[in-house]
Amino acid sequence: MILLLTLQLKTYLKKLSYNYQMKKQIFLLISVALIASVCTFAQGKFDDLPIPDDGEPAIVDNTPDHLKEAKMARPVPGSTRVGNNPVLFLIGNSTMRNGVAGNGKNGQWGWGFFVDKYMNAEKISVENQALGGMSTRTFYTKLWGDIRAALRPGDYVLISIGHNDGGPFDEGRARAVIKGIGNDSLEVTIKKTGEHEVVYSYGGYLRRYIAECREAGAKPILMSLTPRHTLAVKIQSQWAAQVASEEGVPYIDLNQIASDKMQKFSQRKVDYMFFKDDIHLSALGAEFICKTALQAIADSKDPILAEFQSMIKTDELFPATEVKRQEGKPVVFITGDSTVKNKDRDSDGMWGMGSQAYTVFDSTRITCVNEAKAGRSVRSFLREGRWDKVYNALRPGDFVLIQFGHNDVCSLTDKKERGSIVGTADTCNIYQMETDGRYVVVYSFGWYLKKFIDDVREKGATPILVSLTPRNEWPGGKIERRNDSYGKWYREVQQETGVEFVDLHNISADFLDEKFADPNATPEQIKEKSNAYFKQDHTHTSLIGARMNVQSLAKGLRANKSELAKYLLDE
Repeated sequence: MILLLTLQLKTYLKKLSYNYQMKKQIFLLISVALIASVCTFAQGKFDDLPIPDDGEPAIVDNTPDHLKEAKMARPVPGSTRVGNNPVLFLIGNSTMRNGVAGNGKNGQWGWGFFVDKYMNAEKISVENQALGGMSTRTFYTKLWGDIRAALRPGDYVLISIGHNDGGPFDEGRARAVIKGIGNDSLEVTIKKTGEHEVVYSYGGYLRRYIAECREAGAKPILMSLTPRHTLAVKIQSQWAAQVASEEGVPYIDLNQIASDKMQKFSQRKVDYMFFKDDIHLSALGAEFICKTALQAIADSKDPILAEFQSMIKTDELFPATEVKRQEGKPVVFITGDSTVKNKDRDSDGMWGMGSQAYTVFDSTRITCVNEAKAGRSVRSFLREGRWDKVYNALRPGDFVLIQFGHNDVCSLTDKKERGSIVGTADTCNIYQMETDGRYVVVYSFGWYLKKFIDDVREKGATPILVSLTPRNEWPGGKIERRNDSYGKWYREVQQETGVEFVDLHNISADFLDEKFADPNATPEQIKEKSNAYFKQDHTHTSLIGARMNVQSLAKGLRANKSELAKYLLDE
């Protein structure tokens, strides 16, 4: 068995783009882990079920089969406590914590990973004690004891578990519970180990968690399960609500609240909230669920949650760009990179076209908000939360100009984390970041554009795709045209989505060609003449260059007979 896994590992490493020494180190480390895992099987401490085939030999499912390794990755219960501050313990399964280290190595994420990001660390610490593959029963029998011993008065225990509560009572993973919330029980003997166990109902286990939390002075919070891809509600939500009501503990119907939000999403958006199957979440889905869960707690009227609510950084859950709105005036949000927003202050410095928006738009009828940021790509604009601020600020009738490209075809794994996969296919891959070893799912350039377009439409606003500005390069005496790469991708996205498209790239290029193109001159000679429109390099524009590009935008909007063209100044 070890030999087979080792051969698979060698084959896998050959495909990686690391140097020889790094491959060697990875091979040695994973080989040791494989041997340890096989030894654990041989001892017969847990089920010897096969490792799920998720396409990556080095990935180990975080189930009781590998409890020893999983415990090493999870924090020791209570170890994060700071002074007398409370601890928030998260109790759940793979939808809350996925993978041995919970680090997204298989592209799936548990929503518990993101919770501490939105909690005030000066007031409370967060321990994600969830474990993939656990049922309400197996978590209680295998993991709860250590957590129970670590509880202190004032702690919080958030319980959201139940996806794995079916199956056999006494064989395989032996994790089934009795359906419902009754007080009935069942004595079983586990066929694999001969261990005797009393099995209770779903509600029976929840009551045990609640009672033991209270005995320790901790405050339990019941929460329903995460939605499935179908958005169907599982019966556990109803059972948990009934137990919470009977026991007088706070209850958050995460399933219903998240499903209600997702009902407003496009099918495309619902699809990418999940990864590989209909239950487990992508990073985008997991963070959405996390923020939805914490916002639901923050909105609760239950007095038991009052102190906990003060520990949530609610202003960071769904931040929105601040806009001074005026009645009857729509807003046009401008997104992009340094060619859209630069220093924009020195008359002889670098300027982005967004800074000159009011030279073409009528400020008395529309508000222009330039949310572009230098150095950003579609991927980093989303990753840094800049897109979410625009998305959360949108209202019906608004417009969003989407213009990226200069920073998008570059390294996928370096510290800037801005490269995207070339093209427009709805594809993605898992990459390990060079700086800290994190695993990240990266999508194609076109995928990100389509996500932005979809998000804008969801809010009742109008997306407008704008091609990137031309560069000051003159091969063959004419300005460079990037129509075989970005131009091609923009048009493919336009054809697939039906989005309005302004080909600013070619409109500005036509202007510059008419003014400076010369087949008898060298590129350097032409640059000397055209340099007035650029600053410092071949990409960034001067003030007059920025004005040229925004005028090209206006020309394209008029040619499209765009709804946004109604808000342009008279020519």
